[in-house]
Amino acid sequence: MNDGHEQAPFLLERTPFGKLILTNAQGERFTGVLPVRAFPILAPEEGISLISTEGHEVAWVERLSDLPASYQSLLEDELAHREFMPMLARIVDVSSFSTPCTWTVDTDRGRTEFVLRGDEDIRRIGTGRSLLVADAHGIHYLVPDQKALDAHSKRILDRFL
Repeated sequence: MNDGHEQAPFLLERTPFGKLILTNAQGERFTGVLPVRAFPILAPEEGISLISTEGHEVAWVERLSDLPASYQSLLEDELAHREFMPMLARIVDVSSFSTPCTWTVDTDRGRTEFVLRGDEDIRRIGTGRSLLVADAHGIHYLVPDQKALDAHSKRILDRFL
């Protein structure tokens, strides 16, 4: 178990302009690195790649908890700014049970509407209780546990699954 004081195989800092700088063990500096989760839904704290502005992986983090607390904070902050995946809490209404159709939903970020292009844009993930719903603009809405939805939302989902 790591207490957050483990030494990282690289140095990580933020410029005054907000860009991350990674300096590897060989002394190479990479300005503007971006963290990318390998498994953003099923294992968000594991497998984080640090990518250079040229699109090359310059470092790999097996587990976020393996890094010093200050690095964890930098990466979590950067990931929070880059990732946008609202949690779908309730399906209020759908314009039609054939696609494409407009869904009105409540999320953890408020009420919104989106267009579902086809049934294939609703995918089961993980153990099968979680769903990922993609809208026509490529925004993904996470349903962590479809069994936890209210009865109205479940009935609507059943028509599409």
